[in-house]
Amino acid sequence: MDIRLDGKKALVTGASTGIGRAIALKFAESGADVVLHYHRSREKAEESVSAIRKLGRKSLALQADFSKTEDITHVIEQTAAFFDGEVDILVNNAGTLLQRTPFAEASEDYWDRLMAINLKSVFMCSQKILPYMKEGSRIINISSVAARTGGGPGSVLYAAAKGGVSTLTMGMAKEFIQRGIWVNAIAPGVIDTPFHERFTPPDVRQKFLQSIPLGREGTADEIASVAVFLASRYSDYLVGAILDVNGGMWVG
Repeated sequence: MDIRLDGKKALVTGASTGIGRAIALKFAESGADVVLHYHRSREKAEESVSAIRKLGRKSLALQADFSKTEDITHVIEQTAAFFDGEVDILVNNAGTLLQRTPFAEASEDYWDRLMAINLKSVFMCSQKILPYMKEGSRIINISSVAARTGGGPGSVLYAAAKGGVSTLTMGMAKEFIQRGIWVNAIAPGVIDTPFHERFTPPDVRQKFLQSIPLGREGTADEIASVAVFLASRYSDYLVGAILDVNGGMWVG
């Protein structure tokens, strides 16, 4: 099934590497114009913009720290201007673990920073983009298998933030569908991305692998394919769904 997003205008946050980058590229391959938000990886974001433009699609990279409301506001306003006042698709992918920290050792500042980038940013970005979304638009939040399991070693607060993303998704979905805007989420399992290269030691990663019935980590492209489905009319009867894409690591 060839799912097309021709003429759609999308904003993907946290899109310089990993899942966000794969989603941005897959959207473009499916016919959408894409604005990419990034925090630090400017070179990789610009590489993605170049790749999207080579596909004949419009693209722009915008830098921002999504733990800051004023930065989020700037990205939304710049995206709306780039797309002449309309945005069809928002993917709330921006987020990070920061570091693996045991619950007993976590500081209040660490809690605040994790919640700001992983949960508050989803709320603020979604709220501020609403005036630019028309009927039929889509919001896709990126949660995590950690929201189902409580997280791996040193990631309980990250898991709590992602649990908030899942709950927020369901609440947003019920409210936003009255505006004709669909909201759903993807909860990835262990995906082979720079996230785990940075935050997950090899021994922990091996333990994760042993818990996956499919016997391997997922790929960013596999998550991106699900995002394309959720961004299309093929997902019209999905409202507030959390799609678990984890190779069987968690089955509910």
